[in-house]
Amino acid sequence: QVQLVESGGGLVQAGGSLTLSCVASGRTFGIRTMGWFRQAPGKEREFVARIMWSGSFTAYADSVKGRFTISRDNAKNMVYLRMISLKPEDTAVYFCNLDLPGHQSWGQGTQVTVSS
Repeated sequence: QVQLVESGGGLVQAGGSLTLSCVASGRTFGIRTMGWFRQAPGKEREFVARIMWSGSFTAYADSVKGRFTISRDNAKNMVYLRMISLKPEDTAVYFCNLDLPGHQSWGQGTQVTVSS
C-alpha cells in the first residue's frame, strides 16, 4: 500500500511560477519512476513529466518542455515540479504518480489555476 500526498497548488497570474511537491509513504520499495499528470475540465488526463528513481533521466510533455522542471529526493521519497512562465492553458488538476513493478499509485490531485 502506497500513499501519495501533493501540495503547492494554487492560483497564479499568467507568467508566474509555482512549485508542486509530492511525498510517498507506505510500501515504496522498488520505485521505478515518479511523475506528474494533469487533467483539465472536460479533457483526458495527460502526461506532464517523469523522472527515473535511479539516475537523473527525465521526460517532459512537449507543451511544458523548457518551462517545467521535475526533480526528486530519494531519501525523502519526494518529487517536485517547478513550473515557470505559467499559461492559462496550464490550468488543471495535477496528479502525482508513482510507478512500481506491476502497479501504479496516484495522489488525490492539487488544483493549479492560471489567470490571464
